[in-house]
Amino acid sequence: MNLVERDLSVVWHPYTQMKTAAPPIPIMRGEGACLYDENGKCYIDAVSSWWVNIHGHAHPYIAQKVAEQLNKLEHVIFAGFTHEPAVELAERLLKILPDNQTKVFYSDNGSTAVEVAIKMCLQYWHNKGIQRTKILALKNAYHGDTFGAMAVSGRSAFTAAFDSLLFEVEFIDLPNASNIAELKSQVSNLKSELACFIFEPLVQGAGGMLMYEAEYLDQLMAHCGDEGVLMIADEVFTGFGRTGKPFACDHLSAQPDIMCFSKGLTGGTMAMGLTTCAQQIYDAFLSDDKLKTLFHGHSYTANPVTCSAARASMDLFVAESTKENIRRIENSHRRFALNIKDHPKIQATRQTGTILAMEWATGADTSYFNTLRDKLYNYFLDAGIILRPLGNILYILPPYCITDDQLSYIYSKIESALEEL
Repeated sequence: MNLVERDLSVVWHPYTQMKTAAPPIPIMRGEGACLYDENGKCYIDAVSSWWVNIHGHAHPYIAQKVAEQLNKLEHVIFAGFTHEPAVELAERLLKILPDNQTKVFYSDNGSTAVEVAIKMCLQYWHNKGIQRTKILALKNAYHGDTFGAMAVSGRSAFTAAFDSLLFEVEFIDLPNASNIAELKSQVSNLKSELACFIFEPLVQGAGGMLMYEAEYLDQLMAHCGDEGVLMIADEVFTGFGRTGKPFACDHLSAQPDIMCFSKGLTGGTMAMGLTTCAQQIYDAFLSDDKLKTLFHGHSYTANPVTCSAARASMDLFVAESTKENIRRIENSHRRFALNIKDHPKIQATRQTGTILAMEWATGADTSYFNTLRDKLYNYFLDAGIILRPLGNILYILPPYCITDDQLSYIYSKIESALEEL
């Protein structure tokens, strides 16, 4: 059997209806912004392999640091023990986060980073002897696929089979000029019940690359702070340069109490989740009473090899060349969006930092299950471009090493698709 046949006999792929999906494409190697299949065909990874690969594939510097760590220490239990890669990564990350963030809790992925954040907030109030268990979240949110993360995500086809098992959440609209006063009033009315407010700052990724203004999120956060409502910024997607600044919260004046990270954290090398918090959160768990402990952990918490990959990724991320690449991609996206915004098939364009989204007019409501999705996906695959539309919303989210020629090729194929599909 070839690799595809072997795969289909043993593997169940994510977000895939295995009965009707096309066979998977076997990828043999990666380099820079490209992935190569078994026939040597190059695919430009224009979605950074589900938004994780920020520096390009098989980056030699990250590979070198991972290899060095493998020859020193591959893993150690993180309860009662520590190691240099975890401590240094925490030190370096806290230096570039909002200055109220003081502690780092390691986990395995974006969903678990969110689970940790939710548990921190709920137990914060429990440890204080205060009954505050309701959570405020944004409509159309996506925070992950584990149960707590699903509960604070918008109800959709993704959650339908589990809706009756998810805890109740107060969902609100994205803040804007017309509703900000009403949203503040809602927070004030619920404050005695609210444990926290969780949000994806500035961009709701899986919800359709929905973008909203920092000004009104800032106002809502400031009001939550005044009312004593804890805030969780889910930067799993928006972190590490995606919005044009190191973190989406850098666009804000108000500071969250807790922040969640994954995806770009290791440069797409391996899975890692990380939750940071303000000192007041941490202090609420300090007690002679062991029942006030945060009882959460993972077998691979703070894995030294993963921490080393993240440190290497951070070395690359803070380099001036990466900052220049982010600005270059941002400016390139902005110019292309202006070129196509008036095309009759483009219903809307949205752009923040290195994220460019195009909503295609189909005569039907915007939907993850819009039939245009498969046509677009296959059209670009044939052209050697990996773009994974969210229904009729096409987006580009490239690794920062993508070249101007590669971007121009992607843009030209989008223009062709607008004429041909």
